[in-house]
Amino acid sequence: MAATRLVEELVARSAPARMDITVLGDEDTAPYNRILLSAVLEGTHRPEALTLRNPAWYAENGVDLRLGARVLGVDRERKDVMLVDGTLVEYDVLVLATGSIPSLPPIRGLVRMDGSLHEAVHAFRSLADCRRLVSALPSSRRAVVVGGGLLGLQVARALGVRGIETEVVEGADHLLHQQISVPAGRILARDLKRLGVAVYTGARAVRLVEGPAGPALRLDNGFTLDTDLVVLTAGGRPSTALARGAGLEVRRGIVVDDRLASVTDPTVHALGDCVEHDGRTTGFVPPAWEQAGVLAGILCDEAVKYDGARIVARLRATDLDVAVLGDAEAELAAGGEVVEVANPVSGSHRRLVVRDGRIVAATLVGDLSRVGLITQHFDRQTVLGPHEPGDLLLPAPSGDGGNGARVVGGLPDDAEVCACAGVTAGRIRACSSLEQVRDTTRATTGCGGCASTVRQLLSSRPALATAQKGS
Repeated sequence: MAATRLVEELVARSAPARMDITVLGDEDTAPYNRILLSAVLEGTHRPEALTLRNPAWYAENGVDLRLGARVLGVDRERKDVMLVDGTLVEYDVLVLATGSIPSLPPIRGLVRMDGSLHEAVHAFRSLADCRRLVSALPSSRRAVVVGGGLLGLQVARALGVRGIETEVVEGADHLLHQQISVPAGRILARDLKRLGVAVYTGARAVRLVEGPAGPALRLDNGFTLDTDLVVLTAGGRPSTALARGAGLEVRRGIVVDDRLASVTDPTVHALGDCVEHDGRTTGFVPPAWEQAGVLAGILCDEAVKYDGARIVARLRATDLDVAVLGDAEAELAAGGEVVEVANPVSGSHRRLVVRDGRIVAATLVGDLSRVGLITQHFDRQTVLGPHEPGDLLLPAPSGDGGNGARVVGGLPDDAEVCACAGVTAGRIRACSSLEQVRDTTRATTGCGGCASTVRQLLSSRPALATAQKGS
């Protein structure tokens, strides 16, 4: 996804007219949106709907896209890349956008003696993984998802929608422990239980065994969960094997400077999940797309630099609403103060971290009616009055029977709607269709959390035009 955005940004700058651009993709399919794989699993999206840009688009814009092109190694002295079939691709500038790879948790029995995964075990990283899991659903009744992070909850909810009895196992003391607080995690666990998904926190899966009724996953708290499917979503790490093999400095990720260039070799750049900048790695779409825009500018000799990731994350799962802005723990350590409103009865928990009058982090669970306005203040670093943070955490006013349509229609043009792509309400209103929105702004093509707002903004355009004409 990061590489696709980089190419889009280069095309927008007419770069193919000045340079030869080659994209090497390991998978056989055109670049697609990994964030929406859970929507394919859920059955609400077709696999082809995830395509970001089809091969014809690359050809029309003078970009050489090579699919199924697995890279064997990089020779920095000769400045070429070798594919597994022996093909050599020369470069002046190399960009590594290798993403992240799932880590195999230390659960005995996952791997058979011949090195293959047990047939009940599924990773969930690629479109091929997703298709394999979907094909296993008709013969399955129960599933255990290992990992209570964003991906784990998306997968668990998708399986639940498909009618699979699903349980989530999370080793930390609450769900989404890297993003939200303990009280918010409890509310999220209760929401999942209400939706039919059981949650085991503070427990680790230790062994996959063959029980009387088939496979069973044994936990370290003594529980044994009978299951037909085990889906691994816990743990991932930057994919750095190519960088290490090329002799580039790698810590957790590929270490880059403010030009997103390797600190070892200025002709090699990196972006996305595989990158470590200023000691930090990220696993979200917005930072990767932000990096892509900056790197495209750098490659086109613009005076820009990368000054750190803008952390914005949304949980894309039916009937579960979570948004995370910034790094709450780091901001609290830097002296931030908490403004918090919780209603466990209604299943909502909203928390802001404010420093010097500015919102520096936020976590919202169960009520995202104000997420656009909060994100706007977060991005602009607006200095708020003493009562404004608390007011932002109250439910948005609605005179439309509670569905929020009037509030959405009344969003100012500069209010951010799509956090992944940084798209405002004004840019959405300038489009005539959802297809045009996706093609020209890339809104709805990230986590998908803005889709309903985008549709409401589009549907409100004729009404707004009529009202303005009448006035």
